Amino acid sequence: MNESEFIDLADETIEAIQDALDECDADIDYDEINGVLTLEFENGSQIIFSNQAPAKQLWMAAKAGGFHFDYDEASQRWLCDSGDNEDLHAMLNRLSSEQAGESVVIFSV
Repeated sequence: MNESEFIDLADETIEAIQDALDECDADIDYDEINGVLTLEFENGSQIIFSNQAPAKQLWMAAKAGGFHFDYDEASQRWLCDSGDNEDLHAMLNRLSSEQAGESVVIFSV
């Protein structure tokens, strides 16, 4: 995947997260500026996504730490580059639930 293809895919992913937030029942505000998506929870905590084109990764910062995701073309999923290879959607649900203090389902996984 070249850099242009990566940027298109990352932008599509950020848009998909925004669409999913619009459809879910959780009270999560979000704002996207220049490819950086910030989710804000009622308690003021945040999860931030950024596109790291040179590394061809999506980065997510949350209270639990920073996470880097590589796109796996075979499974067509973003996978965390840590040892467990957790899927972006599953991790976003898990970390959002932790930060909100209640069950949050943004994506069905």
